[in-house]
Amino acid sequence: MPSISSAEEQKLKQLIREIPDFPKPGILFYDITTMLKDAEGLRLSIDRMTDNFRDRKIDTVIGIEARGFIFAPALAYHLGAGFVPVRKPKKLPSEVESYSYDLEYGQDTLEIHRDAIGKGHNVLIADDLLATGGTAEAVVKLVEKLGSNVVGMSFVIELEFLNGRNKLAGYDVFSLLKYQS
Repeated sequence: MPSISSAEEQKLKQLIREIPDFPKPGILFYDITTMLKDAEGLRLSIDRMTDNFRDRKIDTVIGIEARGFIFAPALAYHLGAGFVPVRKPKKLPSEVESYSYDLEYGQDTLEIHRDAIGKGHNVLIADDLLATGGTAEAVVKLVEKLGSNVVGMSFVIELEFLNGRNKLAGYDVFSLLKYQS
């Protein structure tokens, strides 16, 4: 049974502003800030993202910098779990575990506090967008390096044409809204 009805999906998509040629020519940017400012749209997106994982025993919801920080704490609250941020380098004050990964044009690194999640903890990873899957895959590697279990991943938007889900094969990946192109 789908976690979102077609009417709800249509409503949310109407609330998302599409900006052509941002941040560079040829890119269509899906701006969620217009959905976030709408009380019903924000509530609906959080409720449906929560519904997919409600019956799972989630200990921690990880939010990926930066827009994952918008959704992860709300999901954690509704799931009775804690919230942990995964950040860019040199943003966390205590001992960190790092993971570097390749981007289309270069490399990036993400960090998490070493004591943020415990061995055997059940973790949900949350972010606004699943594109190529590289960032989400990096967070999976960090979580597993610390001995925790990735129960699933929850995204507001999935750009299916970029095949990011392929990098996350074997994991429960939920996307609220899917775009074909």
